[in-house]
Amino acid sequence: MVTNNPIPAKGGSLIGATTINWEDAYKGDNVMWRVPRNIHWGDNVVVREDETAVFFRDGKVLAYLDKPDRYALTSLNTQLLGGLVQALSGARQEAEVYYLQRRTFDGKFGSQEPYVFRDPDFGLVSLRVFGDYRWRVAGPDLFINQFVGTFGAATTSDVEDRLRDQMVLLTYTTLGQLKDQGMRVTDLAMKLTTIEQAVLGQAPTHFSQFGLEVQQLQGLSVNLPDEVQKAVNTRSQLGVLGVNYMQYQAGQAMTTAAANTSGGAGAFAGAGVGLGAGLGVGYGMSGAMMGAYGANTGPSSPCPKCSTMVPAGVRFCPSCGNAMGPAGAAPSGPPCPKCGSPTAAGAKFCPNCGESLVPPPGKTCPKCNAAVAGNAKFCPSCGSAIP
Repeated sequence: MVTNNPIPAKGGSLIGATTINWEDAYKGDNVMWRVPRNIHWGDNVVVREDETAVFFRDGKVLAYLDKPDRYALTSLNTQLLGGLVQALSGARQEAEVYYLQRRTFDGKFGSQEPYVFRDPDFGLVSLRVFGDYRWRVAGPDLFINQFVGTFGAATTSDVEDRLRDQMVLLTYTTLGQLKDQGMRVTDLAMKLTTIEQAVLGQAPTHFSQFGLEVQQLQGLSVNLPDEVQKAVNTRSQLGVLGVNYMQYQAGQAMTTAAANTSGGAGAFAGAGVGLGAGLGVGYGMSGAMMGAYGANTGPSSPCPKCSTMVPAGVRFCPSCGNAMGPAGAAPSGPPCPKCGSPTAAGAKFCPNCGESLVPPPGKTCPKCNAAVAGNAKFCPSCGSAIP
């Protein structure tokens, strides 16, 4: 704010001089305020405890005042103000004045463009970062030279936009360095504190050139695409299995294709080709995954139609689509005498109802002499009634 009533200033002042100060009512969250007019030789400048007055001309800082006092820019203050008075007493007796608050400010940052993180398990993953930080002006001369002289910042909003971009850049740079040290996508959630400390460790070098100091970083979050986040959650569940994510995907595809009643061999083969895995590899992965989730992983049985070995628990042959019967058993034996369900050759009990399939000694069909089960009412060979 500019006032027209001259105030007696330290060292005296010239008649008609103007006293300039930044009133508290206009400060708020503004880190910077430019005096509306250039200051002249003989003007008075008021500097309070929480502010710095910076004198700027010809694209560079002439000097700054950071001690609380009221200063008169006259030859009487040459010893006190030194080079500033000498600069203003030359051919051009004027300069721009910027006031800076010295207190700490709170800010937020978030990335607009994603950072591409190359992960050994998930490939190229797009990350976005968000967080809160605290900062202050540590070097008034560097701050004005950079933000006013180089970037042409005119408002606090201009400064904050530039600062947010620099915070995102520093965080991305730090993530790249941690990635080179072996950090993976699955490590990000549990190492946020490590990332914050690494960013803060590099902040002095990164921000000193701007005359800024980042004092604190908190609330850091690294966001993954939804599909990758789901995959990361699955990957964390698979850590104890010794199965990597690509094996998990292949196993899931093999299981899904095997259970597809309409896709047949074509759907199964297509899934294998899409994942770049052969059928043999896919079966191994599928078996590992079904075992991990408690599925029936008993011995494989041949398909009764094409003789392809089919893992236990698969209901249809992945080669020809033929039904494999309950629990993966090939229906090549006689039907259960109690419930009529197909049974595997050599089975001693019905897989559906548990009925014994072993006939008692000496009980045979009276017509064809074939051995029959103890409770059978009809011969499984010729269909004759059993007395």
